[in-house]
Amino acid sequence: MSGRLPATLAAAWLGLALTATGQAAAGAVSARVAATGSAAGAADALPAPLPSGARLIAVGAALTDTVCALGAGGCLLATDDSGHDLPQANHLPSVGYARTLSTEGLLALRPDALLVGPEAGPAVVLEQIRAAGPRVIVLPLEPSEEGACARLRAVARLLGRDEQGERLVADLQRDLAGLRAALAQRDGPPPRVMFLYARSSTSLHAAGRGTPAEAMLRLAGASNALDDFDGYTLLAPEAAVNAAPDAIVMPARSLELMGGLAALSAHPGLALTPAVKSGRIFALDDLLLLGFGPRTGQAARLLAGQLDPQLALAGSDATAR
Repeated sequence: MSGRLPATLAAAWLGLALTATGQAAAGAVSARVAATGSAAGAADALPAPLPSGARLIAVGAALTDTVCALGAGGCLLATDDSGHDLPQANHLPSVGYARTLSTEGLLALRPDALLVGPEAGPAVVLEQIRAAGPRVIVLPLEPSEEGACARLRAVARLLGRDEQGERLVADLQRDLAGLRAALAQRDGPPPRVMFLYARSSTSLHAAGRGTPAEAMLRLAGASNALDDFDGYTLLAPEAAVNAAPDAIVMPARSLELMGGLAALSAHPGLALTPAVKSGRIFALDDLLLLGFGPRTGQAARLLAGQLDPQLALAGSDATAR
């Protein structure tokens, strides 16, 4: 992989997180495309299955992860920059950043179908691909247990792998059911957690209400320490101090962009928080934390176990498998 990939991937994950909060604006078009494979036509419950052995390009790490988890990685011709970072897909060519796709580059690979999330674009490129023949299937991202299961089932049906899809759904639901049972036995209030991400080494953002970050915190049994705004905002030092989080959670690449734990801890405002004073800063794999893909249950259990090491997570070692 090239030296520019970490910064590119950080931007890609920022796009993924922000897109999910803006789903309502693009929801109507996304729903139609997800159901029919085009931006026109009546919507069905799920997209129609692809022919056996269809040649695929998956744009988005979560979608690439899902295709591979279903045992269909051999159908992939390429992925995007974020998907290229997955061990099971790093041998594939990359079609670039999800938001700046190229018609010529995609068509040169002669795909039968393009699987994308709502963050993919530009829209004119997706329309040109569709007009040239390949199906363009947009699979909306809803950051929740139900949304993760629905997307798994949609991709499984597309690939003719419903049985494998139901196994993954069952695993995900079992992981989260076990976590809920453990959380129900927990004494005391949920930990108050601040979720941060870095767009660059000088741009630290916090997640508010209605974000995939907050959704993951809630799945893990935590409350959002910054819940007085919607979406994402630049972190102000006084806001960090006033929030007084018990813990800080962030994607691993964001921590890397910030220069590591020491640099993050020295950020104005953060040094005064209980989280930094007690050393409770947790960085998880970006895809695991924000992807809401097939490993959503594992992600929530891993995060919950880090936030509360005393949590009795029966049937799991609370680590990502």
